[in-house]
Amino acid sequence: MSHKIKKIIKRNRQQIVYTMAGINFILVIISAVYTIRQLYIETNIGGAVTTMAVVTASPKPSHEKIIVLTPAPEKEHPVIKEYPVYSEESIFTFLQGPKSWENRIDWSGSWGQEFYDGGSFGGFGCGLCCLANVYSTISTYQCNPVDMYNFTRNNTGYGGGGAIAWDYMDTALNKLGFSTSLKLKPDSYKTFRKHISEAECSIVLISSNNSRCYWTDTPGHYVTIFSYNKENDTVFLADSGDPDHNRQRVGLDKIYKSLKTASQWQYLIAGNYNSRNDTWKHKKSDGNWVKPGYIQ
Repeated sequence: MSHKIKKIIKRNRQQIVYTMAGINFILVIISAVYTIRQLYIETNIGGAVTTMAVVTASPKPSHEKIIVLTPAPEKEHPVIKEYPVYSEESIFTFLQGPKSWENRIDWSGSWGQEFYDGGSFGGFGCGLCCLANVYSTISTYQCNPVDMYNFTRNNTGYGGGGAIAWDYMDTALNKLGFSTSLKLKPDSYKTFRKHISEAECSIVLISSNNSRCYWTDTPGHYVTIFSYNKENDTVFLADSGDPDHNRQRVGLDKIYKSLKTASQWQYLIAGNYNSRNDTWKHKKSDGNWVKPGYIQ
């Protein structure tokens, strides 16, 4: 290197040092801005960053990170089954007997004086009335007790002409699109109340042999209960055998005391109607019966 060039470098060394320092400072600032920008992209774009792919094909600042975003999972909430609260006017409560029909009481029908397969419907039809009550109240379809009699004769092992057994009622309701559960009387009233309060409706078998707190001279009788009210611990009763009991609110404790323990089962919980599982879909409750004006 010539003496002249060395003199020039020596004279401008300080200026070169300052220039290089300035360039380094600018590069540091650019790198910091770029890093901050990427952090902003990663943390502030809507949705949770659950998968991130970084592309570094080139060190040039013009090639940015590519971030693959998947939507943030929504918070799962427990599904709470809420059964509809039925207005009392919308609840079907068929009567079975001849005296009710003679007096043309609402909900009575000509079946009360008729015989089916050798048996008087007025004497054995309480279970069929219960099934018709459940189907017509909860499903989007309707039927009368005779319709239900014919359905159970054709679709279960029920032979007709007499009282229907628990297993046949359970089978019939399953074929009609309901989920069901047959129950024994629990030792605890609290447990019984929980079952009834969580059900859309229930069919219960009562007997005055167990308690005369509400029924008398009734060795065995199916009734339907709807619409538990936790404020006064009552249910809406459909009693096909007694017009004075029918469509009354009754203390649930009286039902519990009256459950017929001399039976295979004491009550049947019904609910969760699904029309896709309904093999019948009976549209009308036609026939010779007294239909109240408040029922469509």
